[in-house]
Amino acid sequence: MAKTTWVADADHSELGFKIRHLMITNINGKFDNFTVEAETEEEDFMNAKVTATVDIDSVNTGNAQRDGHLRSPDFFDVDKYRNIVFKATKAESVDNDGSYTLYGDLTIRDVTKPIKLDVEFGGVVKDPWGNTKAGFTVHGKINRKDFGLNWNAVTEAGGVMVSDEVKIHCEVQMLKRS
Repeated sequence: MAKTTWVADADHSELGFKIRHLMITNINGKFDNFTVEAETEEEDFMNAKVTATVDIDSVNTGNAQRDGHLRSPDFFDVDKYRNIVFKATKAESVDNDGSYTLYGDLTIRDVTKPIKLDVEFGGVVKDPWGNTKAGFTVHGKINRKDFGLNWNAVTEAGGVMVSDEVKIHCEVQMLKRS
């Protein structure tokens, strides 16, 4: 079988996250600069070698002050740690419609932990310009403290500013390289 290389189409992909703020609402964010690469056998993604690299400095929550705090040593510490990296280790089929669980190693602040992600495979199509694309919706969650993202503050009422759980949500369109 022939090896096929795929790369994320950044114009049609988004790597996002959601976290509880003041424990009453969610704040959404995303990373504007990232790469996702996959190597498959033909167009079969079940045994794909997948690596995602995220430029932490590109964090974007729509609020410059908050983004600056996320870049600081309280959180990502971009002066010391430039990237978040995910490397897939295995995939397990969940059902016959293309849903599966993707296992891999996530590295943030030089701390690597195994995580699992729920993946919905949207299929493979040719776009109007003849490019072959594959689509994926990815969900998961991590505990930020597992990766050394420990900052928090107690509110006047005794609650906390930021939850420990971070929900991951990604929409990824992969482009088949010729």
